[in-house]
Amino acid sequence: MIKSRLCDILGIRYPIIQGGMAWIADASLAAAVSNAGGLGLISSINAGTEAVRNEIRKCRELTDKPFGVNIMLQAPNAGEIAGMVVEEGVKILTTGAGSPAPYMEMWKNAGIKVIPVIASVALALKMQAIGASAVVAEGAESGGHVGEIHTMALIPQIVDAVDIPVIAAGGICDGRGAAAAFIFGAQGIQVGTRFIVADECTVSQYYKDQILKATDISTIVTGKTLGHPVRSLKTVFSKTFAKMEADPSVKPEEILAFGTGALRKAVKEGDANGSFMAGECAGMVKKAEPAKAIIEDIIGGAEKILAHASDLLE
Repeated sequence: MIKSRLCDILGIRYPIIQGGMAWIADASLAAAVSNAGGLGLISSINAGTEAVRNEIRKCRELTDKPFGVNIMLQAPNAGEIAGMVVEEGVKILTTGAGSPAPYMEMWKNAGIKVIPVIASVALALKMQAIGASAVVAEGAESGGHVGEIHTMALIPQIVDAVDIPVIAAGGICDGRGAAAAFIFGAQGIQVGTRFIVADECTVSQYYKDQILKATDISTIVTGKTLGHPVRSLKTVFSKTFAKMEADPSVKPEEILAFGTGALRKAVKEGDANGSFMAGECAGMVKKAEPAKAIIEDIIGGAEKILAHASDLLE
């Protein structure tokens, strides 16, 4: 069985974390992943601070296993969320879109393990210096907000740079990707896109169907000119967004207004004009199944590959 020091740090059976996907990662999905031996995460971008509090409490009713919350630090209510998770006794956080430094002392005093999502060596070193328990190194293959460096180049450089555990993310959705991440030196993996089609994921069926029919060329990155690149499925919305970006006569404010609320439309309403965020591995996701089956397939597949890796040597 694959087991790393990340498992000991987080109290989980398998070194696999479910991505804290905005509007997608709720108590239902988080609890299913945690019950299956991974670490489930609840997104803090779910209709306000009290809504997130309710999801945390609901998750505790659904699982007695460790779970965490993902905090987007640029959100208007990030400060409220930062204090609320302490009040609710949350013990594991992942963070993105900003530095958790302003809250680290409070969180560490509360016994919270903080795992920032980063996309460069420099950021990884900064997070280690302020007391992060681990980092999620996310390559540009991932869905949602992305950096510039791709997973295969990013992970080994982060591993070489820091002493804390590195969790690999970006384009990982099966045993092959997991095995590669472990060979690169990662202590765990984070999976997002494949969990969107988990039975316990409460997104619209239309969203799941779009991922299940995706191919290798089904995603696009938009928002680079605005400083917020996002990978999503190619749809009428994302293609229109890209055309607006390329048109110098369209002001940034118009583009931002066009995109406002697009992810929620996709997740909650199955609106074809919404933003269906997904990673490049979407084309590898071929069936819907329970979170437990997804985890067992990924971990089991990685175990088989790693067990036979020596067959390549003469």
